[in-house]
Amino acid sequence: MRSYWLLLLFVLSPFMVLAQANITGKVVRAEGKAPIANASVFLSNATYGTSTYQDGTFTLANVKPGQYELVVTIVGYEDFSQTIQVGHDPIKINIELAQKVLMLREVVISSAADWKRNYEQFKREFIGTTENSKLCRVVNPHVLNLIYHSRKLQLEASGDEFLVVENRALGYRTKFLLKEFVSDGIEHTIRYAGKALFEQLPGTVEQKKIWKLKREESYYGSAQHFYRSLYKDKLTQEGFEVHDYTRYLNKERPSDEVIQQKIKFFSRTNRDSLMRWYKLANLTKWYQENLVRLPYQGFEILRSTAQSGIYAITAPHYLYVVYTKKHEETEFKDIYRPLDMENFETSVVTLYKGYFLFDMNGIVISNPSPLYEGTWSKAKLADLLPVDYEPGD
Repeated sequence: MRSYWLLLLFVLSPFMVLAQANITGKVVRAEGKAPIANASVFLSNATYGTSTYQDGTFTLANVKPGQYELVVTIVGYEDFSQTIQVGHDPIKINIELAQKVLMLREVVISSAADWKRNYEQFKREFIGTTENSKLCRVVNPHVLNLIYHSRKLQLEASGDEFLVVENRALGYRTKFLLKEFVSDGIEHTIRYAGKALFEQLPGTVEQKKIWKLKREESYYGSAQHFYRSLYKDKLTQEGFEVHDYTRYLNKERPSDEVIQQKIKFFSRTNRDSLMRWYKLANLTKWYQENLVRLPYQGFEILRSTAQSGIYAITAPHYLYVVYTKKHEETEFKDIYRPLDMENFETSVVTLYKGYFLFDMNGIVISNPSPLYEGTWSKAKLADLLPVDYEPGD
């Protein structure tokens, strides 16, 4: 009998390996088709990455099934990106890179103090202010181009090289190719675009056990956890409730832009008027808030699409997502909470088009992405996990 099972294992082992696919290919110049060596090839926001050999070839081995964005980048050439659907079969792709047309970047002369102030703001708003962020170290901060527009209260950041961040809380070295970052102090919004590669940091056995626990802590209750639970029809088992939620802007509170302008003006002229505008700023942003206490069933908001592994969420109003296995430690002034509702982690999701798309890794692929308020709005780079992360990894 033992021989039978060993034989069966030997026969099945090739199929077990094929549960994860290899991605191979070759990178060449668009003009002349000469191979390009040492180009970075990676799956954005995942742990799969490599460089091309001297003949331009590359291999990404044992990739978990799912939808990914394949990225190729090297100095002097336009970046390449393509969405790929990884199943159980090998994928081969040949890539041509065009030479980049050099464009003059805006030059802003600033003092060392200005750069440091802008950089500290960038770290708070991109890396975060959670406990994990305290264990993050930016290896090469000066690859960043930082510009602050005082009249618009906007901070812009970008970079032509990977911004490397060592996250000693989660055990990753994150290499982020930041194409755009805009922090708007009037609208209180942050948007950014870029590609990231996660690499495992070396560590002791004990350190890796700690990282494993911290990764699970970041994962459970996250947006990624929610989307995976939704398409697997396990919302209740995983601790999520999703409610229909409506609200309207408070007409007694001026817009953030007007408030900022008035505060800036009266801070130099009239203290009484300044205090009045501070009081207006502290008014709640919303009124007539209504929460339907009966949670949605998953099938009421989830839709399949024509593309395998891609799902849609649709809802007539805002989504009010509660994670019942953790309590919220941050006070959010503009997040509605019924008096009889326990202080669980809560996020409000704005669907700009009435729907958005996500993949089986639990990653939103729509542009624009939905807006998160509440718990999920706290998640920055310091708490970010690769798209191929699974609890237990």
